[in-house]
Amino acid sequence: MDETYDVIVLGTGLKECILSGLLSVDGLKVLHMDRNDYYGGESTSLNLVQLWKHFKGNDKPPEQLGTSREYNVDMIPKACQFNLFFMMANGSLVRILIHTGVTKYLNFKAVDGSYVYKKKKIYKVPATDVEALKSPLMGLFEKRRARKFFIYVQDYDENDPKSHEKLDLNKVTAKELISYYGSQFTGPVLLIFQCRKYGLEDDTIDFIGHALALHNEDSYLAQPALNFVKRMKLYAESLARFQGGSPYIYPLYGLGELPQAFARLSAVYGGTYMLNKPECKVEFDSDGKVIGVTSEGETAKCNKVVCDPSYLSDKVKKVGKVARAVCVMSHPIPDTNDSHSAQVILPQKQLGRKSDMYVFCCSYAHNVAPKGKYIAFVSAEAETDNPEQELKPGVDLLGSVDEIFYDTYDRYVPTNDHQADNCFISAEEGGSHGGSESLWEVDVYWDECLEVLSWWEIGLLIPFVVGLSPYRYLSVRELLAESWKVLYRPVDLLGLAIAVQQRAPF
Repeated sequence: MDETYDVIVLGTGLKECILSGLLSVDGLKVLHMDRNDYYGGESTSLNLVQLWKHFKGNDKPPEQLGTSREYNVDMIPKACQFNLFFMMANGSLVRILIHTGVTKYLNFKAVDGSYVYKKKKIYKVPATDVEALKSPLMGLFEKRRARKFFIYVQDYDENDPKSHEKLDLNKVTAKELISYYGSQFTGPVLLIFQCRKYGLEDDTIDFIGHALALHNEDSYLAQPALNFVKRMKLYAESLARFQGGSPYIYPLYGLGELPQAFARLSAVYGGTYMLNKPECKVEFDSDGKVIGVTSEGETAKCNKVVCDPSYLSDKVKKVGKVARAVCVMSHPIPDTNDSHSAQVILPQKQLGRKSDMYVFCCSYAHNVAPKGKYIAFVSAEAETDNPEQELKPGVDLLGSVDEIFYDTYDRYVPTNDHQADNCFISAEEGGSHGGSESLWEVDVYWDECLEVLSWWEIGLLIPFVVGLSPYRYLSVRELLAESWKVLYRPVDLLGLAIAVQQRAPF
């Protein structure tokens, strides 16, 4: 361990493993350590014995629940705004998986259905024209108005002014766009409404904003409409990609497979992994810059450290908390057409909350439980200190459960100046931090994967994903001649490496 590395990564969460994989592909010398004896950190998936030990402190679950090794229960707590349990089929995370070739380590399956909670009932989010026509979510005339709005969104092209209908979506708010149409502005932002075009009802706006655009609270209505439209287009594109019952996909054997897949990618390209490394202490010089990491009396030297918040607790601050219930069931969620996998969104207004609640369900169809068993998650941004009572509306939708576990997770964001100390701390997803505008769409995302990445993370990922690099038109010799200029600029270095990789040999 007493060696010098370009980058040391602490923690094997999804973000950390993605960066470790990309940096290793770029040719950097990477050391990746974790205090746990397993990959994934908070993003891991547990078998039944591990689940029991995690929540109940013993390793003897009831025999009637089935074989322990057939369970893969996601521990990832960041489901709150970003729908990270299910990935958008056309989101950024999927494009990264495809571009890096990590998909050869993973298998995915489409999620059966997406549902929304309205007036104490569950309704299917339409996935086809026939479903839309039959859906009781809107009346006949409201469907006609909504259809016009959907056509506008579908036809909208940021680079084609003719599709804008004289609306500047960087100025017009989402509320103005979804409710009215106008043709004149006075001042930089004010829209003079000349005629009512869409005039959608509040319930429809609530449905579109939360079940389609996947916002988890209503602040988006007062913000420029461009991001709102992009999120709707992503939903539609993801829905069309596999022509299933929802726009989501989910990896077989659980989300814990994702960090492991990127860890394999890093190892293939020379990355070094060390698990079960206790007390990883980040060392700094007299100027406050990172110089290495010490564990078990050995110090590995480096110029940069990438880590999750738990490794540098004095350089982060708490910004919220996620409440979650994990349930083992013997049946699918009622009123979801016996779906083996489904998501139910409970918009904030339906519950009198400040943010949405999410219910997720997957089963043996995704190899996360024995045949006949289902795993359900109820997740929300914590607004009280009583998760059982707070999550009750979502838990009640599940019907009878075999076992239920409650937990809360604190969320942290970095407070350090990464340019000053060379420590790049990943922010934890959840809440309303605008992750939809980052590279990760949580998925997901997970798109939105996810929370806004640091400038360094974004710089590393963007050229890799979309192939944008100022060096992409140079010959190999010209590329090599440029290499010395970017030696200490990791963003340009990665772009250069990718460009070299894409060229034929001399």
